[in-house]
Amino acid sequence: MSLIHLTTFIEAPVEKLFDLSRSLEIHMSSMRGHGEKIIDGKRNGLLGLNETVTWQAKHWGKVRTLQVKITALQPHSYFCDEQVKGDFKKMKHEHFFKPCQNGTIMIDYFRFEVPYGQFGKAIDHLLLHRYMTRLLETRNRYLKSRAEEKTR
Repeated sequence: MSLIHLTTFIEAPVEKLFDLSRSLEIHMSSMRGHGEKIIDGKRNGLLGLNETVTWQAKHWGKVRTLQVKITALQPHSYFCDEQVKGDFKKMKHEHFFKPCQNGTIMIDYFRFEVPYGQFGKAIDHLLLHRYMTRLLETRNRYLKSRAEEKTR
């Protein structure tokens, strides 16, 4: 299983960042370049415990569908979304939020496994891991800009 670990400092209160990170509208805006939209499940607002959303977006020239469920939530410090249906064999994205002086440290642990045996492992090693890292970094930059623009 692949692991992407990102740590991002954001000059905003932990409560604000926690909510922005669960916002369906913010997520769609951050992934605008991929045409991400909701096709099933919760349609707006903040995702809560045991809620699901099904996303559709274009990645690598193909329209893809991913349904995730919030499987754990501890207000202002942690939540986890996991794939219910989608292209991954398994996918788990843990989000941690730690208040610190002048802001919040946001930590992502994104674990995924691809199907197709050795071929899938080769694609992951050669392309997918880097692609998913850039995708998460793009999302985090967007969250950072949105959180900090209203704090200043």
